[in-house]
Amino acid sequence: MFTTRRLIVFFCDTFLIGLALCLAFLLRFDFNIPRQQLELFIQCLVVVMVVKPLVFALIGFYNSLWRYASLQDGIEIFKGVTLTSFLTLSSVYFLRKFTPIPRSIFVLDWMLLFALLATSRLVWRIIRETTAVNTGSEGVRTLIVGAGEAGSLLLKELRRQSHVSYQICGFVDDDLDKKGMKLHGIPVLGNTGQLKSLIIANEITDVIIAMPSADGKVLRSIIDSCKNANVSFKTLPSIGELIDGTLTISQIKNVEIDDLLGRKPVVLDRELIGSYLNGKRVLVSGAGGSIGSEICRQVAKFGPEKLILLDQAETPLYSIEKELTDRFPELRILPLIADVRDRDKIMAVFEEFAPEVVFHAAAYKHVPMMEYNPVQAVLNNVFGSRNIAEAAHCFKTRNMVMISTDKAVNPTNVMGATKRAAEIYIQALSRMSSTRFTTVRFGNVLGSNGSVIPLFKEQIAKGGPITVTDKRIVRYFMTIPEATQLVLQAGSMGNSSEVLVLDMGEPVRIIDLAEELIRLSGLIPYEDIDIVVTGLRPGEKLYEELLIEGEGIMPTAHEKIRVLAAVSLNINPIRQEMKILYGAARSNSVDVVIESLKRLVPEFKPSYTFIGQAPPTFQRVRPDLFPSSARRKIVPLRIS
Repeated sequence: MFTTRRLIVFFCDTFLIGLALCLAFLLRFDFNIPRQQLELFIQCLVVVMVVKPLVFALIGFYNSLWRYASLQDGIEIFKGVTLTSFLTLSSVYFLRKFTPIPRSIFVLDWMLLFALLATSRLVWRIIRETTAVNTGSEGVRTLIVGAGEAGSLLLKELRRQSHVSYQICGFVDDDLDKKGMKLHGIPVLGNTGQLKSLIIANEITDVIIAMPSADGKVLRSIIDSCKNANVSFKTLPSIGELIDGTLTISQIKNVEIDDLLGRKPVVLDRELIGSYLNGKRVLVSGAGGSIGSEICRQVAKFGPEKLILLDQAETPLYSIEKELTDRFPELRILPLIADVRDRDKIMAVFEEFAPEVVFHAAAYKHVPMMEYNPVQAVLNNVFGSRNIAEAAHCFKTRNMVMISTDKAVNPTNVMGATKRAAEIYIQALSRMSSTRFTTVRFGNVLGSNGSVIPLFKEQIAKGGPITVTDKRIVRYFMTIPEATQLVLQAGSMGNSSEVLVLDMGEPVRIIDLAEELIRLSGLIPYEDIDIVVTGLRPGEKLYEELLIEGEGIMPTAHEKIRVLAAVSLNINPIRQEMKILYGAARSNSVDVVIESLKRLVPEFKPSYTFIGQAPPTFQRVRPDLFPSSARRKIVPLRIS
């Protein structure tokens, strides 16, 4: 309260309080107050000058930033004036008891005080916005695409920032009712179909796209118009990042490839998710990875009792632990360095910390790398998952969610086969466990470790070329936040033994992705940056699937989550085969590992015959590592 600004406002309000009462008496008695009413006037003036300022201060009347005065602040003024007028009226009647008092004075006083206080706040905002605000008379001539809420917020923020050199010349919007209208004094010039001609006619240099919910098709059309008119373009964050209603200039960013995917924002049932996360002990395996770390960020928002971060890699575990500690200082965070393949350690962790909810994201996910290292893929993806699942079963964990992949469907590579084997074991275990096991299956995640986008950006930065394995190859894509939010939602709704499939939208051709990324970098595909087709890598398919033949699919309460029909699995033969697989992996017998995986996952069809520890491509790169007799035995199979 005792800051210079607040004291100035306090004394100004005190003056207005006295002025309102004086005007009320003058109006009531036609500007000629009778001598017999002067005593009443003085008593009322003393009361209001004591009661009203004191009450205003006590109810937090001076905690608002009046330079941003809005309708909500007007409502607060209404409440404050009404309360103080009632207290003043009660005090005066108590002091004078049975002496008649004109009630119209207090009605006039209430109306005048409300008007004076509201006007003072409005005048202060007008003065600020006309003197200390960037008028935009100089700077880069700019168009804003989108005359909606985001466009309005953007224009207000640009005007508040005196250091920002944008001269807003107009808006562009496809709503026909807005054409010719003005938003905060700036005209709506036309629609997006006229964007190129509007840019040329108004000598525009920059375009800012303020359409957070626009789909990829609309964005591509806008970007093409900007490129044809040879102007730069930027965009605002997604609607999820703007949901708190705030906007800063730093949020204006270059258009990224995930903006062009046009994924609709995820609508979460926060009450349902909170019911199984709030106040619970939550463990995330693979917490340092791209998916695991984002799961940790999302889980932390729901106020768990304790968040246990488990990973074998020290540096990424340190990074996510430090980030969460800074963002959520009240949250109990426990970083544990542990390998999911170490069964004794995993059992000890579950025994000591008794997690109630587990998200199992630890896995090897890079397809060609796992083709080179099939034994490690089996030990980590199959038996690491088994260790986590059996620990959850033994210590009666309430929920366990395993992150799976579309590559587990009709796998042609070791990574996909190991993830499918883990799915099968967990489904079978769930039939005899009190733990609710849920498997969530989705496709590629934009920006995750090992994904194509960081690789393409690196290749563009080096001047190219971009390498694409096949022109026909297509993949499903999601953003990291979208995938992890849906994982949390799926964990709250899945029943035991179910496999949930996330809605991945339409598949995207990788070569189209590469071309778009080159264009977004301000370059021309095949001229500035070439695209080279290198051929499919070991284990790679032209397209991925989300369903295995015979798996029924049904809707759930969430529009972006589907559930596969439960499959009845007997755990005994699965455990017998797992023993064989484990023994082969521990003895480094690759041939036996692959044959065991084929029996465990009947739909697994390797794209070549494994002889030794490496696929043909690796042996062609390093023939010196393999004797000629071994190389002759390798028979690559035709990839369909």
